Amino acid sequence: MQRRSRGINIGLLLLLSQIFHVGINNIPPVTLATLALNIWFFLNPLKPLINSCLSVEKCYQQRDWQRLLLSPLHHADDWHLYFNMASMLWKGINLERRLGSRWFAYIISTFSLLTGVVYLLLQFAVAEFMDEPDFRRSCAVGFSGVLFALKVLNNYYCPGGFVNVLGFPVPNRFACWAELVAIHLFSPGTSFAGHLAGILVGLMYTQGPLKKIMETCAGIFSSNIVYPRQQYYFNSSGHSGYQDHYPYGRPSYYEEAPRNYDMYTAGLSEEEQLERALRDSLWDRGNTRNSPPPYGFRLSPEEEMRRQRLHRFDGQ
Repeated sequence: MQRRSRGINIGLLLLLSQIFHVGINNIPPVTLATLALNIWFFLNPLKPLINSCLSVEKCYQQRDWQRLLLSPLHHADDWHLYFNMASMLWKGINLERRLGSRWFAYIISTFSLLTGVVYLLLQFAVAEFMDEPDFRRSCAVGFSGVLFALKVLNNYYCPGGFVNVLGFPVPNRFACWAELVAIHLFSPGTSFAGHLAGILVGLMYTQGPLKKIMETCAGIFSSNIVYPRQQYYFNSSGHSGYQDHYPYGRPSYYEEAPRNYDMYTAGLSEEEQLERALRDSLWDRGNTRNSPPPYGFRLSPEEEMRRQRLHRFDGQ
């Protein structure tokens, strides 16, 4: 591990100031851990950028696949780190509170890996289509591809509304594409393919099969996993927020063994229960004294004897 040369990193100082302004206690754990990990690798990079950036030539042709793991966690300079982590701070707080920490950690891990894979496929396809080998050597580094994927998720969960892009109001559903174009118009050195890969991964999750695949894979390792659902609340002006909802009213990752409701319903369907209840109710009207206990309930022998004794006394 190499320690970055010391100097005044204004971007890092601004990032730390923003984190403490929000308050560490107000940042969900996975978001906070992601920020801390990226800051740590900025100050103490595992490898020089030339050995951690992602390219078709290095990964595919030279089989250096560890770059898929290293490239999202390394940044070119302090301003690169600041803009990415400031965006991660806001998106992480919104999405982690909505999705739950464990599922959000799963998303971050999957998106980090998949964004790199999609980036390599895009670069390889462009190089083949245009017969331009420079695209194979183009090397990308940074967390921004993952952030574009998270941006797609955030816009998906918060539809409607507008985002200000270069002073123009843009609908949320088109914001990712507008920002993709705007960034590369005004910052031509950034990785267009890397950001596009993030958008595609986000769409694979929201519109494609990725979410189902992730749920299936998670179920293989833990068949009792509970996926948090959102419970929305409203006021007179419309949608106003959300709350995480868990099946048994507690934020547990593992749910308890399902209850056997047959002991209460006698294994009947809702229609059968209704028919049985109506029939028993009509029978009870003409036979109130000798009626058996309701279906689904069983009296102990002592309670049955006490019931018969009370019935005899009542009859006398």
